[in-house]
Amino acid sequence: MTAFARPDRNLPRNLFARLADGALWLFALLHVVLAASLVVTLLFVADADAAEVECGGSNVLTALAKSDPAKLASLQAEAAAIPNSKGIFWKIEKDGIPPSWLLGTMHVTDPRVLALPPEAPSAFAAASTVIVESDEILDDKKSAAAILMRPDLTMFPDNKTIADFLKPGDRETLEAGLKARGIPLTLVARMKPWMIASFVALPACEISRKAAGASFLDKKIAEDAVSQGKTLKGLETLVEQLSAMDSLPTELHLRALIETLALGKTIDDVFATMTDLYLSGDTGMIMPMMKAVSDKTAEDFGYADFEQRIIVDRNRIMATRAEPILDKGGAFMAVGALHLPGKEGLVELLRAEGFGVTRAN
Repeated sequence: MTAFARPDRNLPRNLFARLADGALWLFALLHVVLAASLVVTLLFVADADAAEVECGGSNVLTALAKSDPAKLASLQAEAAAIPNSKGIFWKIEKDGIPPSWLLGTMHVTDPRVLALPPEAPSAFAAASTVIVESDEILDDKKSAAAILMRPDLTMFPDNKTIADFLKPGDRETLEAGLKARGIPLTLVARMKPWMIASFVALPACEISRKAAGASFLDKKIAEDAVSQGKTLKGLETLVEQLSAMDSLPTELHLRALIETLALGKTIDDVFATMTDLYLSGDTGMIMPMMKAVSDKTAEDFGYADFEQRIIVDRNRIMATRAEPILDKGGAFMAVGALHLPGKEGLVELLRAEGFGVTRAN
């Protein structure tokens, strides 16, 4: 099979391992860091073809159920052991104040995602305050300025280019993968790998919707809040999010980019799986896939660093900054879904702050 050939729908075991090695690591990054979605919207889609593109892809877990059911069962058991691994919508309560709500989001424009869980619209309507990861997403010019004013976080310094970090053979993969997406390597050579990856990891249908002006879920929630006269609060700045990504080693970002490009159209399958897991509320299944499906260990692809900087550290910041807002009640909080589950996820952190947090969908 060539690097960009469409794989058989019954994905073989070694190909599924490759998905876990690179693409799922990268997709999780896009899933939890809002700035990555904004990079796509602000820096790339202006020149994209806004023609509607049909989404494709099939769930790779369905293929794994046929090729290695024991492995799938092991992953499901690991996911089930993660606290709060199911559910993307939660009720937050404390005596003497109106309830608040917590929605786990996916930073995409998929209409199925934008529809929200059935219980969420009425909770949003009743809320007086809406909390998102960053309120800077409302103003495209402000968002672009926040990103472009920190070239140290997005561009290589000292006239270095991505070629200075490539291993033998990787340049061909990088050039071919970018060319297939209409991007000359020379155009993006000075960009750090995560900048490039935040564009190429998304399927054509998502890019076309963004190019047509569709808002991703978090931005739509923020827009609706403002249009309805609600108070909008942000928990992080975009620069803080960029800094979290930049703190990870360049080698890890570069390997995720190369692996993703090498998968070609299989990206559609990965994205379809991520979306299916989100819509079913099985977000706790995403990280076990990344760690365990691969033949490599978690240490091999830097999962510990990723988890600490992109998820755990930011969970603590979000919980600390949200607590005084939630203490007033009547809030609707929407952050990336991968921030919710786990012993150090937002659900548990808010419980530690004295809130009752129960699954609402």
